[in-house]
Amino acid sequence: MKVLFIGDIVGKVGRNATKALLPAIIDRYKINFVIANGENAAGGFGLTEKTVSEILLSGVHIITTGNHVWDKKEFIPKISKQDRVIRPVNYPPGVPGYGSIIYTLPNEQKVAVINISGRVFMSNIDCPFRTGKAEVERLKASTNIIIIDFHAEATSEKIAFGYFMDGKVSAVIGTHTHVQTADEKILPNGTAYITDVGMTGPVNSVIGIEIKQIIDKFLTNMPMRFETAKGEGCFSAVVFEIDEHTGKSIAIQRLQLKYP
Repeated sequence: MKVLFIGDIVGKVGRNATKALLPAIIDRYKINFVIANGENAAGGFGLTEKTVSEILLSGVHIITTGNHVWDKKEFIPKISKQDRVIRPVNYPPGVPGYGSIIYTLPNEQKVAVINISGRVFMSNIDCPFRTGKAEVERLKASTNIIIIDFHAEATSEKIAFGYFMDGKVSAVIGTHTHVQTADEKILPNGTAYITDVGMTGPVNSVIGIEIKQIIDKFLTNMPMRFETAKGEGCFSAVVFEIDEHTGKSIAIQRLQLKYP
């Protein structure tokens, strides 16, 4: 089976790029399953019910998130009612929402997706390695196809996590930095890996935000409101192929397309 993982969708530009480009990509690469990180979809910060619906209607099956999942306060009580949106599994017990999901495709193939957050330079939540291993072992009873969105800042933590999960899961796809890395590979024991899949959002920006606002912040260190940039967009993603019998990946390819 072929899976498309779309990098962090940022604001209206990212949503529009996804809507416009996704159908042709699905057709060209014969995609069976689509995952997108959507934690920046609503104005660059968080999600709303409207943006979730928009992304799902574009052809995405599962939306993952990260540290910005709680930015829109009105969405917090609603996330537990979303059966296709997940948040990091290593938040403490009692946090709304779900950290993983099993999705059944039309051919009855079950695909598990886990959302995990790193801790280096980020919130000091539960250990992603120990929590992730336990969640993988739980899901293995239902399917051997398991895909992880590892939402983390430090490349060292991401690389270490990839090797830690090698052979245990089908893919470890890094998100969060909005900058696509050129290290996509199949790890020795059959796990597809990339340190960061990149951003689907405005090209002429600082990781999705208006350039002047970010420069002013660096120059003055004063509080200011950030807004997503407009204009030309990019669509960043990876396509990887999984052997349905073994759950191991056999190929991975980076994508980066311009929009419009």
